[in-house]
Amino acid sequence: MELRTELQNLHVEVLELQKEGPTKDQLAEMAQSLAAQIAELSQSEDTSQAKLDDVAARLAALESKLEGTNFRLAQLGQQIAAASEELQAVRSATEMARRTTQPLPPPSSAATNPADPQALYDTAYNDYVRGNYDLAILSFQEYLEGNPTTEVADNAAYWIGECYFRQGNYQKAIESFDTVLNAYESSDRRPSAILRKGYAYFELGQRAQGVVQLQKVACEHAGTDEAHLARGRLQELGIDVECDGP
Repeated sequence: MELRTELQNLHVEVLELQKEGPTKDQLAEMAQSLAAQIAELSQSEDTSQAKLDDVAARLAALESKLEGTNFRLAQLGQQIAAASEELQAVRSATEMARRTTQPLPPPSSAATNPADPQALYDTAYNDYVRGNYDLAILSFQEYLEGNPTTEVADNAAYWIGECYFRQGNYQKAIESFDTVLNAYESSDRRPSAILRKGYAYFELGQRAQGVVQLQKVACEHAGTDEAHLARGRLQELGIDVECDGP
């Protein structure tokens, strides 16, 4: 899986960065040692200005390297967090696939037997997995028109939102996630729908709305993976989770 490989590569880069030279603690210790040398040399009458300048330059170089290492590690940490978030979304899709009782049919199965709701749903999901988002949207919509109250109807509505999200059509994604929340109040897709709705708002530059959605999933669905992801994103933004009640 490409996403998993990307995540593994990021972890490897962190390890390699840590192996390239002294650790952050070692760099800090060396910097402190050089600072002590400067103080000692400053008190000696025999110390030349050249020696002081040399030690000071070494100290500045170490401090610069320490800052650079910290900055790169912080960047990699953000990339790992983003990749982990995307990996969680893919994992959710995989779990959904396991819930289906029949193997994925070939793309032409729905056309062969359009009266079979399960075949239509499986075809739509298969198109989603393959990245054929336009086809997936059409098939999921067709499924919902004829089967709005089945056990997987809420999932069909959710995957339509995911298709729009991956196409970059964030407003349509929000509308689809709202369908899940409004039409399927007992759906186990609610935490994911709220979370992805929040992400869509962020992509649209509507930060306040995005924060509201992340706060909502963190408070109303505490303990879920979605709540954990929401809290992590809010923490990155420097925002504390505030929930009503005890």
